[in-house]
Amino acid sequence: QVQLVESGGGLVQAGGSLRLSCAASGFTFSYYPLAWYRQAPGKERELVARITSGGATYYADSVKGRFTNSRDNAKNTMTLQMNSLKLEDTAVYYCNVVISIGHSSIASWGQGTQVTVSS
Repeated sequence: QVQLVESGGGLVQAGGSLRLSCAASGFTFSYYPLAWYRQAPGKERELVARITSGGATYYADSVKGRFTNSRDNAKNTMTLQMNSLKLEDTAVYYCNVVISIGHSSIASWGQGTQVTVSS
């Protein structure tokens, strides 16, 4: 059973930093790309960052240059370092993986971790 558990959220002032972690289990971690999404109140969930099995990264324009995503395949963890946080980064952040089973693909999500940036 796929499990994703996020941690590290909290309240931080604008300009500050937070580090989010996603601990994964139940699948062959090193095989799969992983992603961070976020959802702010009243808004749709949006892709923040993605990392391939080999460590190549993609970032949304809104976080490029401020966020750094990494993975440790030995520890089955993904980490999002968030610097220079802005008010608009306030959201619930989710870890995501899409697992291929036969001809199907199943998306799994963590429970989310709240990030609140204050002025």
